[in-house]
Amino acid sequence: MLKARWQKHTLKFSFPAGTSRGKLHEKDSYFIIITDDETGKHGIGECGLLKGLSFDNRHGYEDKLTEICTHIDRPDMLSSLDQWPSIQFGVEMALKSLQHNDPMVLFPSDFTDGKLGVLINGLIWMGEPAYMRSQIEKKLEEGFDCIKMKIGAIGWQAELELLEEIRSYFPADVIELRVDANGAFTKQEALQKLEQLAKLDIHSIEQPIKAGHWNDMAEICRQTPLPVALDEELIGVIDPDHKNTLIKTVKPQYIILKPSLVGGFEKSAEWISIAEENGAGWWITSALESNVGLNAIAQWTYTLSNPLPQGLGTGQLFTNNIPSPLQIKKGKLFYDVQSNWDLSLITRHE
Repeated sequence: MLKARWQKHTLKFSFPAGTSRGKLHEKDSYFIIITDDETGKHGIGECGLLKGLSFDNRHGYEDKLTEICTHIDRPDMLSSLDQWPSIQFGVEMALKSLQHNDPMVLFPSDFTDGKLGVLINGLIWMGEPAYMRSQIEKKLEEGFDCIKMKIGAIGWQAELELLEEIRSYFPADVIELRVDANGAFTKQEALQKLEQLAKLDIHSIEQPIKAGHWNDMAEICRQTPLPVALDEELIGVIDPDHKNTLIKTVKPQYIILKPSLVGGFEKSAEWISIAEENGAGWWITSALESNVGLNAIAQWTYTLSNPLPQGLGTGQLFTNNIPSPLQIKKGKLFYDVQSNWDLSLITRHE
């Protein structure tokens, strides 16, 4: 017989001095702990809810968690959670965790054996030019050759000048630059700005305009001088036929998958299949989960053998993350088998 309960843990952010800080200073993560009375095993899953972004960020979230834990034995549990993608992922992760002797090893591989790592991009926050140069130099020293920068926060001209200055110090054969606009551009200005970015040998831009405007995004993807990656556009698109229609309509160069936002591993794999059938590339990123969720995503991502840098470096952003074996070395995320988990923050009872 399976029993389940949920536990909340508030993660607190630590933004580096000298950066342009966002409004997000803390976030709640919800953990589902499933116990099998017969075997004594337990599984842990994280419901990575992002307020203002997650499709299931709505009233009744905790009530839904309680309902799920009460009926965890339902055979159709996962399929019943399509409207609650972050909970769907948490349950899927916990059930996968329950299948193994070590609940933190969900996908055994050379990654979980500590032999090989997952190539990731480094994350740089917008700030003063000198500070940003020092951060990129630090990332290069740490072995990163792909950097992701968020734009749309401090004004386009200032951001463009920063990117130009960065490129003058770090050419494309030294560092690959990705930018994430988070829907900051209008359709009317997007292509002009993409032309300016293309001159700087930018690898790709995530979500140049707001999600939900498929025809406008399709026009941008058709005319763009640099690859466009869909991110927020995927959130809330649940039915496989709708997923097919989105990709066939927009024809993006890439899609970016956050398992917490699209319903977990199986739902992400569905997106990957559709993307590949339509000639689009893809990579996986985390969505500000704790190390518990990041660990599961990283293990799954390793099994996909995608050669592109993945977006799995967010674990360093928190001051009170769950202590784990995850370590970043030489631009890769590793699972250090010599280190231990400390799950006391989420396995204790209130």
